[in-house]
Amino acid sequence: MRTAAADLSSLPEGVIAYILSLTTPLDVCRASTVSRIFHSAAQSDIVWNRFLPPDLDVLISRCKSDDLDFDPISSSSKNIFFSLCDSPMLLDDGDKSLALEKWTGRKCIMLGARNITIVWSDTPEYWTWEHHPDSRFAEVAVLLQVWWLEIRGRMSCRILTRRTTYGVYLVFKMNEDEYRGFNFDPAEVRAGILGTESDPKTVCLDPDLENSHLRLAPWLMDHSLEMSSGLEQPKERQDGWFEIELGEFESGDGDDEVEMDLMEVKGGTRKTGLVVEGIEIRPKPTSVLA
Repeated sequence: MRTAAADLSSLPEGVIAYILSLTTPLDVCRASTVSRIFHSAAQSDIVWNRFLPPDLDVLISRCKSDDLDFDPISSSSKNIFFSLCDSPMLLDDGDKSLALEKWTGRKCIMLGARNITIVWSDTPEYWTWEHHPDSRFAEVAVLLQVWWLEIRGRMSCRILTRRTTYGVYLVFKMNEDEYRGFNFDPAEVRAGILGTESDPKTVCLDPDLENSHLRLAPWLMDHSLEMSSGLEQPKERQDGWFEIELGEFESGDGDDEVEMDLMEVKGGTRKTGLVVEGIEIRPKPTSVLA
């Protein structure tokens, strides 16, 4: 192994940079520790241009320059790459964001609450729109009360990394001590390419099911546990929000549209306290398709 590294280190730096560009961002970071010439080659724009989206210029034109954490002209490709990994770029009217997966450079998209359909969200008796300090978007949707919960989204696959398996996730919080009704009736979710069959599944939206007795009358507890037992439950993210997977799909060559939805319309249970940031579409692990 050391002999092979020594042989490669004798190559011109530009050649090493080209070889590194054929790997992955993770491989490049590891290779940068091999020798000084590898470290120098690993900083090259030749390497990091390969990991940036080919339509980056078009994407940058869709956002406000003041919102960028990098200078598109003077920043190195490496700095741009890691900036997009750590700080999602807001697109269009600021209700959609783009980030890059750090290990592969594949695109991650989030549709903000204003970019999806939430039934009754424009009715003040049921929903309100508020600023949230933990959200990347200007507004989130806050549920006051509904008996019928329906959230839908649709997006072109053209903006995604091609031939990749993506997962779709509802990103949300619950107003602490103020949310009710999500531990009683399961929600039905699904995601898939528009015009194709996608199998729905049922999930529980309550992130604290173990303490659901604090939010239910005692005579309803047995029914709540029976309905929610064994269902997939929300997971807490590193950014402090929760997420629940709605489904997965293959992006293909970008010619299709993906649609996703979450519904709980059968139980008739009053629901309060849900805070919707949006729907995230991100690559599943080891998801690049041949």
